[in-house]
Amino acid sequence: MNYAATLAVLVVLAFCFPITVRLGAQVGVPEAITASTLGALLTFLLTAYLVRWQVRHHRHQLEQLEAARAQVRADPGNPRSYFVGGEHLGALLLRQGRRREAAEVIDRYARLGGARESEIVALHEALSRAERRQRRAQGREA
Repeated sequence: MNYAATLAVLVVLAFCFPITVRLGAQVGVPEAITASTLGALLTFLLTAYLVRWQVRHHRHQLEQLEAARAQVRADPGNPRSYFVGGEHLGALLLRQGRRREAAEVIDRYARLGGARESEIVALHEALSRAERRQRRAQGREA
């Protein structure tokens, strides 16, 4: 779920909370008010935690991406500079949805002398899967 959808869910929950409390008060059942209040608070807390976790995770991925780019800029001829934390720069870019940039990085990596063939094949397969997903998504939109 992306950030906009997460925030939309939070807005809907904020709108439903007062309605639920009023309905409980009109029925005259105090347990309904307590239960709805507790449920709403737990939902708000869970949603806030989820949004914060997603933002933290996204920032961490961007930091890894920037570290890998810096390593490649510093030593573009070294195949090991394309990896950060055991993950290839091309895979990081694919995870961010940057297929065109990932394809360029994978091609540069494939031209290096010390690059492993198995890593190159795995990266090309990941790129192909990402492109197939995009074509399917575009086909659904049409």
